[in-house]
Amino acid sequence: MNQFNIKFMKEAIKQAKKAADIGETPIGAVIVRNDKIIARGHNLRETKKNSLCHAEIIAIGKASRKLGGWRLPGCDMYITLEPCAMCSGAILSARIEKVYFGAYDKKTGCAGSVVNLFEPNLFNHTTAIEGGIMEYECSKLLKDFFRALREEKHGS
Repeated sequence: MNQFNIKFMKEAIKQAKKAADIGETPIGAVIVRNDKIIARGHNLRETKKNSLCHAEIIAIGKASRKLGGWRLPGCDMYITLEPCAMCSGAILSARIEKVYFGAYDKKTGCAGSVVNLFEPNLFNHTTAIEGGIMEYECSKLLKDFFRALREEKHGS
């Protein structure tokens, strides 16, 4: 794991913590181009009452506005959780070059856990993937968040 992977995943974790602070599932994403963050996003599904408001989708929207187009050439994405089908499709559509993610999602992950939408030659564009970047820290954020929700619900 190189220094950039750690640096940028730490930034994605900061975004995930922003989500947790407002009661959102703690998932964060950053998009990097030329070793600089050009967009950030965190989950806002509950806040916006919109199932499309995943961290990745928000970050892609910001990066597209910044670069002036829907294609994001030369961009990499760092995400605290393995992307779902919707986000994987958006990542592929945006032509993001590589995705680095932290925690694996054994229930809905589409970068190898349940299915792999990033499999080479499956679509007209291929995005490289690498999972397990700061996996412990990313998983812990999610586990702690859901544990606190359960305790709150059950009054423990």
